[in-house]
Amino acid sequence: MEINSAEFIISNTDVKKCPAGHFPEYAFIGRSNVGKSSLINMLTGRNKLALTSSTPGKTMLINHFLINNSWYIVDLPGYGYAKRGHKGQEQIQKVIEDYILEREQMTNLFLLIDSRLEPQKIDIEFMEWLGENGVPFSIVFTKADKLKGGRLMNNINGYLRELKKQWEDLPPYFISSSENRSGKKEILDYIDNINRAINK
Repeated sequence: MEINSAEFIISNTDVKKCPAGHFPEYAFIGRSNVGKSSLINMLTGRNKLALTSSTPGKTMLINHFLINNSWYIVDLPGYGYAKRGHKGQEQIQKVIEDYILEREQMTNLFLLIDSRLEPQKIDIEFMEWLGENGVPFSIVFTKADKLKGGRLMNNINGYLRELKKQWEDLPPYFISSSENRSGKKEILDYIDNINRAINK
């Protein structure tokens, strides 16, 4: 799939103010500093569509980007940033939960995982919560260019082993790098296939 147009539509903290209509939405979420904005920019081919920040935990809003006038990329706040303080974390958690659980147009959630790290408890628990609530999601292992092949696959297989303790069927997963644009075709083809199935 080619992305011919990508347009910022709205930012907000209230799921009721998200765009009206029935276009499918593909939301991106992950821990702070996982490379979410960079991935969105890489997928859309727009360097500054989603603003990247050197300050982890900067995104506190639900950001909607209209793609090809037919579906949305949704940039969700990062979770688990300790310096935000307890009250700030609770506010972000509510924004995330309200969108994921209440937004009917949300078609798939892409959960971003930093491939350089061993399995993190916060990510595993978040996936368990998604499973308990029947949320359709896929995993994107980011920053794959930062590791050599052996270490990269060791970390990814470590996550998959952890998931197999809880899941009979593993969610789809992708390996990506915003630097060398790997994973772009696979992720966009996956979205395209879902859109085609919806429009049949």
